[in-house]
Parts: sequence; structure tokens; C-alpha cells
Amino acid sequence: MTVLILGGTAEARALAAELDRRGAAFLSSLAGRVSRPRLPVGEVRIGGFGGADGLAAFLTAEQVGAVVDATHPFAVGMRANAVAACAQTAVPLLRLARPGWAGTAGADDWLWVGDMAEAAAAAAKAQETVFLSTGRQTLDAFTGPLADKKVLVRVVEPLDDPVPGSWTVIHTRGPFTAETERELMAEHAVRTLVTKDSGGDYTRAKLDVAAERGAQVIVVRRPAPPAGMIEVDTVAAAADWVSARR
Repeated sequence: MTVLILGGTAEARALAAELDRRGAAFLSSLAGRVSRPRLPVGEVRIGGFGGADGLAAFLTAEQVGAVVDATHPFAVGMRANAVAACAQTAVPLLRLARPGWAGTAGADDWLWVGDMAEAAAAAAKAQETVFLSTGRQTLDAFTGPLADKKVLVRVVEPLDDPVPGSWTVIHTRGPFTAETERELMAEHAVRTLVTKDSGGDYTRAKLDVAAERGAQVIVVRRPAPPAGMIEVDTVAAAADWVSARR
């Protein structure tokens, strides 16, 4: 049985390594939005499927026996396509999602908002530099409300559209340590951090450093998972689910 891993995350790469260790047949799929992605072990395909129908056709053509959606917690479009495609083809589907930050230390002190528009409205009240760490695909929601603010944006890939002149854009790739986040926030006098509830430890350092600085933290809540979707939060649990279907 071939397992399709919808990836692009550290968890997806770890799952590929674990399935490889167990001798399972698998294929990892990446969206292709990053020019030089970190590749997992094993066979990799890059690019979209053409929506739910395209993914369903792929599952049938490649005789995929199970799908693990290990995409980013905010990849709602891919998640919806996976649910629809697996329903069409009767292919078992599992969601592997790293735990969120809602229950972690300091979370009660953050301002939790429902979407990017709410985050932009809250950040527009800031009087000093805003560190916008929500990803380049979300910037349209902020360019209007924060047009006259000092904003620091950190992205991996170059931006597709121009940003306001008061914004500073840096291009770099993580992971970022507490030391590097401390230096960055001090250099740009960051007093407000805007981020998504990505969860896990990979991008946690910026939150800890913001707390050290007494900065306001605005966090966009995760979208709710589709109804009835089976979800686990560890690589071991996902690998065990796959093994049970071999």
C-alpha cells in the first residue's frame, strides 16, 4: 500500500523518515510555494493537484491506499480538498497536526483573534513597531490597516506585491533561536508581535522573547478541522495508524 503524505512541515518530514524506517511505501507531496523547500526522505512530488477532483484522480491513478494530511495548521484549502477527494475515493484519511499554543505558558496573556482582519485591526492600534509573522500570503489583510505603521515582515520567499514604504522586509529561513529573535526584536524596537497559532517548538522562540520584552502578542486562532476528521498530534501515532492499514 502506498501512503500519500501531504507535507511541507517538520512533522511531515519526520513522518516520512519514520515510515521509511518501518519499510512502508510512501510518497510525499509539497505545494511548491517555496523555491528551495526542505525535502523529506523518499519520493517527492511538487505542485498542486488541481483541486479535490484532481487529487481524487491522482489517488486512483497511483493506487494510493491511505492519505496523511500533515500540512500546516492553516492550510485550509488543501485540507478541504483532501477530505473531499478521500470521500470520493473511499481512501482513509488522517490529519497529523502539531499541538497548538493555546494551553502553553503565557497564552492567557495574548490577544486571541479569529482571523487576519481582526489581527490587523488590533495591530493598527500599536504605537511602535509591529512584527508581522503570519506568512507572505496573509499580507493583503494588513497593508491597508498598517499602511502608516512601522512594520517588520520576515519571509522566506520574495513578496509578490509591494508593501508600504514604512515597512521593513527581511528574507531569511528558520529555525530561529531565542538569541536571534532577541537580537531582531531589539534592533527593530518591536513592541507588538502578530502571529498564527502554528503550534510546536519550531517557531515558539519569538513568543517567548516577546514576553521577555513585555510586548503585546496577537495570535490568530486555528481554523476548526472538518467535522469527523480523525486527527493525531504525534508522528508515532500517525505512523502506527499507517502500519495498521498495511
